[in-house]
Amino acid sequence: MANLCIPWFLLLQFLILLGLECEAEVPAIIVFGDSSVDAGNNNQIPTILRSDFEPYGRDYVGGQPTGRFSNGRIPTDFISEAFGLRPIVPAYLDPMYNISDFAIGVTFASAGSGYDNATSDVLSVIPLWKELEYYKTYQTKLRAYLGDQKANETLTEALYVMSMGTNDFLENYYTMNERRSQYNIDQYQSFLIRIARNFIMSLYKLGARKVSLGGLPPMGCLPLERTTNFQDGNKCMKSYNTVAMAFNDKLNGLVVELNEELPGIKVVMSNPYYILLQITKKPSLYGFDEAAVACCGTGMFEMGYACDRINPFTCTDANKFVFWDSFHPTEKTNQLIVHIKN
Repeated sequence: MANLCIPWFLLLQFLILLGLECEAEVPAIIVFGDSSVDAGNNNQIPTILRSDFEPYGRDYVGGQPTGRFSNGRIPTDFISEAFGLRPIVPAYLDPMYNISDFAIGVTFASAGSGYDNATSDVLSVIPLWKELEYYKTYQTKLRAYLGDQKANETLTEALYVMSMGTNDFLENYYTMNERRSQYNIDQYQSFLIRIARNFIMSLYKLGARKVSLGGLPPMGCLPLERTTNFQDGNKCMKSYNTVAMAFNDKLNGLVVELNEELPGIKVVMSNPYYILLQITKKPSLYGFDEAAVACCGTGMFEMGYACDRINPFTCTDANKFVFWDSFHPTEKTNQLIVHIKN
């Protein structure tokens, strides 16, 4: 069967926007965000939000935990591979890698982070402003390694991936009092949108021209939220999903504005909401057996240290599950989201 160019959402929308072919040349993948795209930065900071232990990474090459919140690879790994780069995007703070590795891909993401600085404070992780500071240091290292001209070309042609926002709502707004006392939910969304705008403007001033802005998933369908929704039969929490859709609409509006305002920039909104909702509602259509609970532990509430290797309930085949732990998809789900089908 001939190869078909069918990357999904994050990659497909970006290629369509730029009018690129599947084999488009992107010299590097540069990533900002939370646990959805953290490849191990949290391993190097004092936080309890880590995944550098089994059974995390059990289906990764070598069967070793890396700090990715999955049984294997995460979306940005598949994006990098799809562009003909290496099959992983390493963490900036991982001592196993250096600037020669980061020259073609790097993630500054930190699990537990978000747009709001107060979100990163909840579990003492890397705030978004610090991710940007790391990126500035990275630019200096890249210029020393490649020379100014080559480095500038790389920084301009690179694909910048942003994936965050879920923690701002689930770990901050709905669990802590401070933001709820300051903003209603619509106001808080607008507050986050302003931060996203300022961040992309900062990237633009630093040379970024190709940006993929990730939307929120159906937050109410995460296993933990379904577990706590026992009064409604453990169904997806409609109120959380409504918030996710509303925020995604605001993000889409931001994308339109930025493309009109910033000369030369190409920003695309990559919205995982609807496909993930469809997968969770009809998992068998995508080769899954289970979407309501996760693979790790009982599948209802475990994440991080609660997802440990001695838990007797952890599933034997993660490919049958949409979710790996109570918040994060399995490698198979990640691959469905971004991989080029053959």
